[in-house]
Amino acid sequence: MRSKRRSRYVKEIHHTLSPFQSQVNANKRRELKSRSIKYLKEYHAREANLVRLRRQARASGNFFVEPEAKLLFVTRLIGINKMAPKPKKILQLFRLRQLHNGVFLKVNGPVSQMLRLVAPYVAFGHPSLAAVRKLVYKRGYLKVDGSRIPLTDNDMISKKLGHLGIHGAEDIVHEIFTVGPNFKEVNRFLWPFKLTSPRGGFVAKRHGFHEARGGDWGNREHLIDELITKMI
Repeated sequence: MRSKRRSRYVKEIHHTLSPFQSQVNANKRRELKSRSIKYLKEYHAREANLVRLRRQARASGNFFVEPEAKLLFVTRLIGINKMAPKPKKILQLFRLRQLHNGVFLKVNGPVSQMLRLVAPYVAFGHPSLAAVRKLVYKRGYLKVDGSRIPLTDNDMISKKLGHLGIHGAEDIVHEIFTVGPNFKEVNRFLWPFKLTSPRGGFVAKRHGFHEARGGDWGNREHLIDELITKMI
């Protein structure tokens, strides 16, 4: 009799809490959707502004200097065999400890200098918004207490990054792509991306450390999107 009363009491509690919880979840989904729409408008406005500036420069006979990219995606192509200590240490600092691991990096002087030393062992470039979104949604995992957790729960994101105003996957995409003020915290929250060998294999580069075409390793610039698509 006591167990029946307890089960009935638990059911009553769940029944009274469920409408409130469902309302909270609905409000969260509504807020996430509104922020996603705001981000899309921001991306479209930025692209429209670039198109306008390019047209103005062309009309006046001037050259338009494209804005410098702030975001890099780096993926490791070579294992540890016959690797010098300095490149090995740099790859560890980049969290590229395994073959085909990938990470986002912020463009700055020290990162550029270190990439020159490990260029033959990695492929890097400036990913587009579509490539960042693919990586986060298809290969995104969270680093929670040293464990690798799939990026499927917004509540987990809110728990760890809610104090930064980040509550969903689209917030993470926006912070990474725009290299926002909380880029470091969000990037550290993401586990290094585990990619696969690219479909069709790698293309060996015969010469040139800074050629965007002719091979997969080194600086791929905007062509990194094609390699990311093959490795996802």
